Amino acid sequence: MQWWPLREIGDLCVKYGLWLHVDAAYAGSALLLEEYRWMIEGIAEANSFVFNPHKWMFTNFDCSAFFIRDPDLLIRTFDILPEYLKTATRGQVNDYRDWGVQLGRRFRALKLWFVLRGFGLNGIRERMREHIRLNSYFAEEIQKIKGIELMFEPFLNFSCFRFLPENAVITGDVNEVNRQLLDRINRSGKLFLTHTIFGGIYVIRMVIGQTYVERSHVELALREIKKAIDEL
Repeated sequence: MQWWPLREIGDLCVKYGLWLHVDAAYAGSALLLEEYRWMIEGIAEANSFVFNPHKWMFTNFDCSAFFIRDPDLLIRTFDILPEYLKTATRGQVNDYRDWGVQLGRRFRALKLWFVLRGFGLNGIRERMREHIRLNSYFAEEIQKIKGIELMFEPFLNFSCFRFLPENAVITGDVNEVNRQLLDRINRSGKLFLTHTIFGGIYVIRMVIGQTYVERSHVELALREIKKAIDEL
């Protein structure tokens, strides 16, 4: 798996006066785990950073956490002050209507607060680590299915694989087989997987991140994948 050299990119941005935004949409939640803090080495030069608790921090859609080094730059971009928006508290509190396009916004922070209070930091960390353990189990077991190829080592709670039929020669034909396989898996109604293109190769993605997922669910997924392959 290829990693962006964040520290080197940061140095270039500083040298040439460029804005560095770090979009840690999904994996950013893993920064709560000390053993994955290495992913953010070099963040000191970033101007802004975002991750999405609704993707892997058990928060209902949608909720994004956005951090910015210099809020004044953002405010100068979006700030409008017609007479009807002037208030006596101007300048005393953060008017978050000045931090984006919309004037009104939902109270997303409240549902994240409930998650933090409900699970606690240790509870969130342990649940994430369990997802990572389940992903390692999934990656180990799926390779026992004849014809399955992992595209790279499982990482966090994510694995990427494809089915490589015997005597397969043409990549396009293999890609079509995997498209059909994914469609058959999803039509089962038992699980829902997604795909991507990796170096021209159509691959299937497995993400284990649902709040209360257990090993039994992963075993069900393995059975359904095996069943779909047998039916092809």
